[in-house]
Amino acid sequence: MNLLGCSVIRNHADYRLMSAKAVRELKGYKEFNLFLRGLVPLIGFPSDIEYFNVTERKAGKSKYTARKMINFALDGITSLSMKPIRWITAAGAVVFLLSIILVVYSFISNLKGSTVSGWTSIIISIWALGGIELMAIGIVGEYVGKTYMETKGRPRYIIKECRDIGKKCGRIRWRFMNLL
Repeated sequence: MNLLGCSVIRNHADYRLMSAKAVRELKGYKEFNLFLRGLVPLIGFPSDIEYFNVTERKAGKSKYTARKMINFALDGITSLSMKPIRWITAAGAVVFLLSIILVVYSFISNLKGSTVSGWTSIIISIWALGGIELMAIGIVGEYVGKTYMETKGRPRYIIKECRDIGKKCGRIRWRFMNLL
C-alpha cells in the first residue's frame, strides 16, 4: 500500500488513543468512507507507536475474510492516492514508445523481406493504438481522480494556533495537506 501512495504503518490496527485536538481535526474530514489507517497520519499530529503482544482469539472465528481484506486495501488506496491512475498513464506511454521501436524493427524486417505480408501494419497498429488508449484512459483518470479528491472537501491545512494581534487574528499554518 505504501508503494501505491497510501502511507500506513505496517501491521497496524484501527485501535488508537488520540487527543481531543486530533479528533476535532479528524472530524473535519466529511467523506463517507473514512480510511482511518491512512487519514490519522495524514492530519500530521505528533504520534508514537505502542507495541503489544497479540494473543490467540479465545472464542469464535474472525468474520474478516480475505475478500473483505482486499476490498479494505482497495478502499484505502483509492481514497488516499492517485498513483494507480498515474501508473496506467505511464504504462500507456511505455507501450506507445515500444510501438515506435517496433515500427523501426518492423520496417527493417520488411525491407529485408523477412516478414509476412500485412504483419507489419497489424502489429504496429495494435501496439500504437493500445498505448494511445492506455494513455488516454490515464489522462481521463487524472481528471476524474482530481474531481474525486476535490469532492471529499478535505481541509487543505490545519491551523496550529491563533493569536489575537490587535483586532486581527494572525494565523499560522501548521501543515499543508497535499494529497495529490
